This record gives sequence, C-alpha cells and structure tokens, in this order.
Amino acid sequence: MTGPRTQHVGIGKPGRGRPAPANLRGALATALAIALAPSFAHATEWRVGVELPLTGALAQAGTEMYRGIQVAADIYNRRHPQDKITLVAVDDESNPAKAVAAVEQLASQHVVAIAGAANSNCAGPASEAASKAGLVYVTSGGTSDDMVTRGLKNFFRVSNTPGYTKGMVGLFNSLGVKSVAIVYSTKDATSDLARQLDTALKAQGVKTFLHAYDPSISDFKPLINKVKLQDKPDAMAMLGYENDYVGILRASRVLKPDLKAIAAPWAFASPKMAQSFPDLVPNVYGATVLSSPADYHSADQRDFSDTYQRLFKTGSNYQSQTSFVYAQLLFDAIANAQKAGTLDKGGLADTLRATRRDDTFIGKVAFDARGDNANYVAHMGQFARDGKLALVWPANYATAKPVYPGVPW
Repeated sequence: MTGPRTQHVGIGKPGRGRPAPANLRGALATALAIALAPSFAHATEWRVGVELPLTGALAQAGTEMYRGIQVAADIYNRRHPQDKITLVAVDDESNPAKAVAAVEQLASQHVVAIAGAANSNCAGPASEAASKAGLVYVTSGGTSDDMVTRGLKNFFRVSNTPGYTKGMVGLFNSLGVKSVAIVYSTKDATSDLARQLDTALKAQGVKTFLHAYDPSISDFKPLINKVKLQDKPDAMAMLGYENDYVGILRASRVLKPDLKAIAAPWAFASPKMAQSFPDLVPNVYGATVLSSPADYHSADQRDFSDTYQRLFKTGSNYQSQTSFVYAQLLFDAIANAQKAGTLDKGGLADTLRATRRDDTFIGKVAFDARGDNANYVAHMGQFARDGKLALVWPANYATAKPVYPGVPW
C-alpha cells in the first residue's frame, strides 16, 4: 500500500471534490456502476496545506512534523475509502516572510485548511495570513503566549508554553531539585518559557539563575563556565532548538559543571538526536510523547507506529507524534463539517472548537475560545546509555524510574 497523496504547489490541478462518473447508460454500465459504488460513489477529495521547514535550520523538526501529518493522512484515507485527504506541502525554510508566502500560495491552491509551522516566529505571521484568507490554521509549533491573544478565530494549537512549563517543573519537583540554571535563546517562544519556568520554580521554592544567549551564538563555553563557577546549580534547563542543545552539551561535556540533571523542552528527545550524538544525550531529559522504542497502549498507537515504519523505515519522535494528533483532529473535523454542510460556509473553525478528545497521544485535547488546548502538559523522558528513551514523568505515564543524579559524562 502506498502512502498518502501528497503534492507540492504547482503540481496537479486544484479542486476540493471529484464525484464519481455519472449518467452511465445501459445495463452493463449500470451493473458496473453498482459494482464500483462502494469505492467511488460520492468520493470527495479535501486538499490540506502543509507549511513547514523542510530545509534550513529547523528542517529536522519540520520533516518530523510533516511525517506525522502524512501518517495521519494515510490512516484517514485507509479508514475512510470514500474520502481522500491530499496534502499540498510548501517549504517555509524557517523564514517568517517565506511562511507568509507559503500560506498565500496554498490559499491559491484551494486548500481547506493549513497545518504549520515549526516555531512561533513563523506560526505567528503565517496564521495571520491564513486568517486573512479565511483558512483554519492548526499547529503544535506556535507555543508563544501571544499566539492566542490576537483574537484570531481560525487559529488552533495543541501544545503551548504553559504545558511545557508544567512538564519541566513537575520533573524537577519529582527529582527534588533545589536550584536550576535556565539557559535560553532570546527567541520569542524560548524567552516566554524561560520567564514562566523561572516564575513557577521560584513559587516552588527553587532557586533559579537566568542566562540568555543570542540564537547566532557558536561558542557556549563562556556561558557554561558561569553556570559551573557562579551558579553551581543542581540542574540546568536548556531552552532552545537542536543546534543549541548540541552546542550547550558539547561545552558542558568539556567543562563538566557539577550538575545532577539536564533537561530540555521541545526538539531534543528524539531517536535522531540519540543516533547523531550518542555521547551527548545519555541521562538528559526532554519533552516527549511516547517512549522509544514505544510502549504502545492502544490500537491507534500501534497503527501509527506500523504506518510510520512502513512509510519511512525508521522510528518516530515526539514531533511527528504530536503533529499526528492535531492532523487527526483536523481531518476528522473537516469530515464532520462536510457532513453538517458547513465546510464551505466557514464552519470548520466552529467544528474544531467543539472537538473533545480524551484519548490522544498527548492526553485530553479541547480547544477554548482562543483556539488553545489548556489541557496540555508535556511528558518528560530520559535517554539511557544505549540511546533508548524512557518516559519518567508524569508517574502515571512513566515506563521507568529516572536516573538521578545523571549527566552524559
């Protein structure tokens, strides 16, 4: 079986639906129509735009998110043979201006909704462009607080900064950490998380130290030296993206600050990171959805795993798992709005806002009036020496106990 139908802008002709052949004449033609009816009668194609970084600095994150959406489309199309989700993808290259251009291109291709982006810097302007075009925009990458204070009625997200804060605070509390150095990029999402994490940890009586760094930094040793000689914390929180984590951990491996734990939010806990940097990840914590290899608890999770393996010949990570969740919700909402006769009347946003799911990979999902999922709480995993990732927090999802104290060196 092949994967989901996927197009890029400029490939194929736009169109939302394609009815089966009609006006068949003669007995033979009628018999043929009856025979084919289960597969083709009332068949409908919905084109869904995908705006993600498939090249550039965040290509790893964007590619994983796209894969999760592709898996969701494949599963939906197999389970609903009379409906078809066709993905139309545009690479935004992690560039806000190109993200806006991508949305405008997708709108011209008659998509019914857009899935994107990998970070808040792109999700912000892209979702505004989608709103102007009257299109629903769904993401797991627009986590900054200002994403849901703009009054956009067509913006939805399944994860957010408060949820990542709860996950990291919960982990540190469970470990008994008394002091944390927060090392963070000055980008919007990471700055928001640093402020919220600082406030939440202080409220728990945990001493904190804040260290901001420019996203263009290449040498983290001076910063890590401050953590080692001045702060002397129990733990360090790394708030950044893939390249930042590699730089921070390499500097830490050289200077060896006396830490008991190192933790990161998004874009860290993935099989790809363990394969690429096996000397840097052991004992480090990161936000995740499932353990790796995954300990599946439902038929839906097993179908996701099998489909991902069939399509991409490798294991998934939290980014593909999270994007799978919101893509499933989006595809189901498209179908429900179509059944209600409101899809072509702007009813998709209302259908999504009425969505309530208790059984997704990330737990309960319900969108409030702002399009936010207030139920989100990040699960935290920890890498073992062999590269496997165990869930260690919350306790009711844990597949192993944390190794504490524990650092890569």
